[in-house]
Amino acid sequence: MIKYQTVEEALSWVKSGDRVFIHGGAATPEILVDALTKRHGELSDVEIVHLHTEGNAAYARDEYADSFRVNSFFIGSNLRKQIGKKNVQYIPVFLSEIPALFRKGAMPINVALIHVSPPDAHGFCSLGVSVDIAKAATDVANRIVALVNPNMPRSLGDGQIHSSRFSAAVFSEQKLVELPQEDLSATEVAIGKNIAAIIEDGSTLQMGIGGIPNAALQFLESHKHLGVHTEMFTSALLPLIESGVIDGSKKRKYPGKIVSAFAMGTRKLYDFINDNPM
Repeated sequence: MIKYQTVEEALSWVKSGDRVFIHGGAATPEILVDALTKRHGELSDVEIVHLHTEGNAAYARDEYADSFRVNSFFIGSNLRKQIGKKNVQYIPVFLSEIPALFRKGAMPINVALIHVSPPDAHGFCSLGVSVDIAKAATDVANRIVALVNPNMPRSLGDGQIHSSRFSAAVFSEQKLVELPQEDLSATEVAIGKNIAAIIEDGSTLQMGIGGIPNAALQFLESHKHLGVHTEMFTSALLPLIESGVIDGSKKRKYPGKIVSAFAMGTRKLYDFINDNPM
């Protein structure tokens, strides 16, 4: 059984000079991040590493440069104005190679701030909508501070962590960040239609971020036996799954399963993921 602490108590596990990993995407533990930033007066030379995160990333502001420095593997809108300043740097590296930086000791993780589902009957929590590099970070982190949230879906597969690994845990019912489906431009629709025309039945799909992947998906409704093994899983996939176009039956690796690194979309998407054996 998890013993919960206040957010202030939990963040006391971060010390000056630590390298701190922050869980990203819709799983960004904003409550923990805000509490960490508020400790700026007590901390110095804390290195923060992450992929894309949600929230204002206040730790990257100029006035906190003595307390926090950022080495980010992805520059989102919350860091873009700060990039290149003395306390915010971008590390150019393939997404697939980042876990090795953690596991081989090139970037040891002192503290991981993560956002997880409540534990199951055996004490296992799920990294939910963002497994990507978070699994490697939690595997090697010396200390783990977890935000435990019943709104985080339990994604199955290689994204489980036992609650006994937590140095501290905070309970929250904050809503996950949602990514609404935006209207597509005429250019995106035209490109998407051309892409869909060259995709064969039985193909496995990999999607990235943006309007063009979503545009291509909407023209696949007449295809058969498509599979998914992707970086990003969005709400645009749901109609194809519900109609049976995506069934994964022709995949050579993990047939019948949807494999994804992270998901961002609507609450409907998060509910679909929850405890779904597909």
